[in-house]
Amino acid sequence: MMLSGCTVLGPDFEGVEPVALPEQWQQVDYIDSSWKTAKWWQQFNDPVLNELVNQAGLQNLDLEAAGLRILQARAAVGVADSFQFPQRQTVSGSLAKIYQNETTLDNATVSFDAGWELDVWGRYARGIESAEAGLYASIASYHDILVTITAEVARNYINYRTFQERVLLSERNIDIQKRVTRITEIQYESGNVTELDVQQAKTQLYNTQSALPALKIGMIQSRNALAVLLGILPAEAELLLSDPATSAKIQAFDNKYEHSRNRRLAESYDQYSLIPPVPAVSTLVDANLVLRRPDLQLAELQAHAQSSQIGIAEADLYPQFSLFGAIGINSTVQAGNDFSFSDSLNLSLGPAFSWNIFQYGRVKNSIRIEDARFQETLTNYNKQVLLAVQEVSTALSSYQLNLEQKGLAFNSVDASVRAFNISLTQYENGQITFERLLNSVEKMTRSEDTYAQVKGSVANQVVALYKSLGGGWEAETGKPFVKPEIKEQMQQRTDWGELLDDTTVPVISPQSVPKAKSPFGEPIDPSQQDYPFKPESTGGS
Repeated sequence: MMLSGCTVLGPDFEGVEPVALPEQWQQVDYIDSSWKTAKWWQQFNDPVLNELVNQAGLQNLDLEAAGLRILQARAAVGVADSFQFPQRQTVSGSLAKIYQNETTLDNATVSFDAGWELDVWGRYARGIESAEAGLYASIASYHDILVTITAEVARNYINYRTFQERVLLSERNIDIQKRVTRITEIQYESGNVTELDVQQAKTQLYNTQSALPALKIGMIQSRNALAVLLGILPAEAELLLSDPATSAKIQAFDNKYEHSRNRRLAESYDQYSLIPPVPAVSTLVDANLVLRRPDLQLAELQAHAQSSQIGIAEADLYPQFSLFGAIGINSTVQAGNDFSFSDSLNLSLGPAFSWNIFQYGRVKNSIRIEDARFQETLTNYNKQVLLAVQEVSTALSSYQLNLEQKGLAFNSVDASVRAFNISLTQYENGQITFERLLNSVEKMTRSEDTYAQVKGSVANQVVALYKSLGGGWEAETGKPFVKPEIKEQMQQRTDWGELLDDTTVPVISPQSVPKAKSPFGEPIDPSQQDYPFKPESTGGS
């Protein structure tokens, strides 16, 4: 006991050393970078997007479930902490009649039994450490889900606006093609062109019209995906998306070109675009931001929790020491007589130990299993780091290439619009054939649709970049992770004590998880631990 008094078996978790990060990633101003990443969606300057992200943080059902898992982990810490106190405390009693030959006896017993297995080898200290790491891991999982939800809200919103713009462009081009078809019919009736020109014009018109339903389906799918992310019905999502600013932008475009719907100007594509304008993004990556990703914090905390399991398994190699005590009354009298407790008091008290000496390798192999599982978590962490590097690198390269593509696509739109305006004038003056006019209309329609898609892709690559940097979870720090109405329901249904008092999202880091301490050295005091929450112990005093 003297030699083992301060022993906590198993390895002390010292963190995970990540694999090397790319050398070309610059160490930029970390504070400035983290601030931009925390609320990255606000850089789009779109009030609707800001409101959608805010509502998702309050109403998303996956996030709500993750918050409830934090409560489960908090209660699990309380369970692990209770093993520091006597594990067995039982009050029992009985009242019985005993028939012995022709004699009837009454028997009454009352007893209190207590047993306390001393944590000589740190089994329960490691259990608390593992539970604490599990609690922190549940918070990191909450943050990770929040990052994904925020990115999905932004992505689906951008897709919705992209499809909406493509629908408007398609409808405007359908209007132009109807005008061209009508001009061709007039030319045919005048004998200036053949029926072939009329049928070709109608073919192009019908092809453009047939593509319109698919674009509207894309709008509906994006709207419905947003509804699920926000935990609302599609009709409610439609109201959020039908904002006055967007309607005014559409109306302004229509009013400006109402007098000349058969003419187009390329410079108006961005001025009246419904797709959120893309913010300027630095191509310098701060490696510290990547390592703060919640999924990497989760992987490290899972490794910490598994590391503690090794010490728990090693404790089975050694004897278990305990203190036991029992006090009780056992009185037996003839039926009808009063019980006499004066000489029926029993008291027992003393130490005990047990040691499973013939283990046949079971314990050692159990330790080996836990150690292999721990090594697996370290491997998984390094894999997560490599995946993070891959996501950031892909997002950066895609963003830069999509920007280049956007510039070229705009040049294509500008050229096709100018070609259409020229060909329409020349066709009306009889200077070119109908085939050249039809060809210019087709190219303009295709280039306009492509440009809208490219603008949506650039915006989505910005979303992908900030998601790969783990941005967004800091914005919810200090906000409740369980709704007040749910807290009230749970409190009415079950006695939660103080566990529901503080349900705000904390900031965590894997290094802040307390290490296991021997109860014979510095005792573990849950009220003084650096918990994001202070678990209520279920143990006795």
